[in-house]
Amino acid sequence: MKIYNSLSGSKEVFKPITQKKINMYVCGMTVYDDCHIGHARTFLTFDLFLRFFNFLGFEVNYVRNITDIEDKIIEKAKIEKVNYDDISSRFIESMHEDFKKLNLLSPNLEPRASEHIGEIVSMIENLESKNHAYSVEEGDVYFDINSYSDYGKLSKRNLEELDAGARVEVDKFKKSPNDFVLWKKTQTEPNWKSRWGRGRPGWHIECSAMSKKYLGNTFDIHGGGLDLKFPHHENEIAQSECCNEKGFANYWMHVAPLNVDGKKMSKSLDNFITIKKVLNEYHSEVLRVFFYLTHYRKPINFTKDSIIEAKNILDKIYESLRNFELIDIEIDENYKSKFEEALSDDFNTPKALKILQDLTQKINKADSAEKKYTLQTTLKSLANAIGLLSDTTESYFKYSGKEEISEEEIEALISKRNEARQNKDFETADSIRDDLLSKDIVLEDKNDKTFWKKR
Repeated sequence: MKIYNSLSGSKEVFKPITQKKINMYVCGMTVYDDCHIGHARTFLTFDLFLRFFNFLGFEVNYVRNITDIEDKIIEKAKIEKVNYDDISSRFIESMHEDFKKLNLLSPNLEPRASEHIGEIVSMIENLESKNHAYSVEEGDVYFDINSYSDYGKLSKRNLEELDAGARVEVDKFKKSPNDFVLWKKTQTEPNWKSRWGRGRPGWHIECSAMSKKYLGNTFDIHGGGLDLKFPHHENEIAQSECCNEKGFANYWMHVAPLNVDGKKMSKSLDNFITIKKVLNEYHSEVLRVFFYLTHYRKPINFTKDSIIEAKNILDKIYESLRNFELIDIEIDENYKSKFEEALSDDFNTPKALKILQDLTQKINKADSAEKKYTLQTTLKSLANAIGLLSDTTESYFKYSGKEEISEEEIEALISKRNEARQNKDFETADSIRDDLLSKDIVLEDKNDKTFWKKR
């Protein structure tokens, strides 16, 4: 199996530290707002990695943190005039609701920064004792970038080329304008005891401390969105390797950004789309297919047409399993081999998805029940490996995030329509059909039975 390692800038044969075991850390949410579809791309991508590793027989120890103390959380708390943990608790709950609806596998651990202050302080003390950190008159503690000769090895940035005025906040107390904060002294914001006075941790040190506690000094995979590559992940490497005097993560994996209608998503541009909004209209697996159509390292553009395209693809896949019942039939090893080969090449989801589409076509053309069942079983098995086809065909087509009309109401209207048709009251029957269609409910009359699905 090969994966792209951002550290080397190339595909590498994946070799975990311990055979058939993987330790993976992913930077999670900073909880000050509802999750958006850019977050969905990142976490669905790592969910794909987790599922496929499991499919290959790996035991994965998956740690995904929560940043529950940070500048944006504190600022929002000030605006709303509430405690910072009121904000973080609200949006942690919202995040968990979203992730459940996305059918994300739960991490083994989900540590919160605020619950690891002791580990954070200890790490900063270690860095200070080794002359990699220094405190200033105001009580803040900074990491001394010039004490670490390999700084920039992940982002491929040269310190001398960094524009301090544009990229970092200039502080007269810093030895270098590029030094970053480890501990912020404060009495007015949320704060904890330390040898430098009361204060709170900087953002970067939180992940270093939590990954060290749960995965050790060196582990297999560290990842997150591409926007975290610099400075967050670069700073993690610097402080972790200086503290532990060992290599940090062996493989770095980053998910490319998402745009909306060709533009960066922003509330100011009125193109900020939450996960909740998308799931009000589409089944969560439609979002998976949309993401899988583009390789995770390539930028993706969310449009109305692109999400409809994804839905149409998934509709056809689900339709091929109509009336399917799982029976004890071995899957087609040829298709399984092709599928594994595609995903083993740095998780080539576009190629894997085409294999599922090919299976769908073969199912529809199968000339025997046995062949059809074998292909359907294969499709179900492979799709499940990447988080697809977790629903029944009937449930999928009846999915409604809006719940404008209940299933009971739909069935009652169908009965009323069928009665009208029997009485040759076609005007009433057509009126009911049109009314349901206006609510995105499509009726299909087959073999004297009426089926319905969401449009």
